[in-house]
Amino acid sequence: MTDEMDPVEIDAEIDEAIDDALAVNAPEELPVPARVGELQEIVDDLVLAVEGARTVPLSGNVMLDREELLRLLYRLRDELPDELRAARWMVRERESFVARTNDKAREMLERARERSNELISESYIVKEAVEEANTLVRRAESDATRIRLEAEDYSERAFEETESVLADLLAQVRHARAQLHQVRPREEHPDPGLAGV
Repeated sequence: MTDEMDPVEIDAEIDEAIDDALAVNAPEELPVPARVGELQEIVDDLVLAVEGARTVPLSGNVMLDREELLRLLYRLRDELPDELRAARWMVRERESFVARTNDKAREMLERARERSNELISESYIVKEAVEEANTLVRRAESDATRIRLEAEDYSERAFEETESVLADLLAQVRHARAQLHQVRPREEHPDPGLAGV
């Protein structure tokens, strides 16, 4: 069954589906993000539905299967939150990773200070104890700096990947919307009644 849909109605449906997808709260457990290929398929199906739609005679409008278009839009809405949840999860994971590495660095520094104090308290090896303690503190500080930098690098790569995926999805949606709003040329149908004139 095909219903005639005004391009403004289609645009409103797409906007509503995207708004619904963006309004979903992040889950408490680790999400499994939708494959980019699945999202690409949905967008491709939407584009094909619009491109393959029959034109309404004597107008630039097209007739679309409302049920099929809504099914694709709902499916897209259901898949998009996984991508957004994955991005939010990556942010939380980065913060958690940085906190864990900071805790580990603090523990290492505390152990180094404790060890340093033990070595200093022993009078017959005071000089060696000071040197070893300083070495341990420098090593702990160096390790803490290295761990923090690695955490920041990891986070940056994760954000870049997420940004790339979301930018690709946005470009696909914009392209689909542009295709949707593109004016189709009118088809010339000769009037059979005018054939003898």
